[in-house]
Amino acid sequence: MEKVEENRFIVSVKVGPKGQITIPKEARNMFDIKEGDTLMVLGDKEKGLALVKADIFYSLMGNK
Repeated sequence: MEKVEENRFIVSVKVGPKGQITIPKEARNMFDIKEGDTLMVLGDKEKGLALVKADIFYSLMGNK
């Protein structure tokens, strides 16, 4: 893991045989991701993928 700034970092993960990744502990702690949380996978073919906690995503969209 490479710390870029106080609240940012860069880390690589490998995709397993079932298409799964492990979210690093530092990221889970920083974003308060717990077992059972739902994450939204956002994708743009040119810009890539992003993960957002579902409750945050829906609050940003005005749906909760």
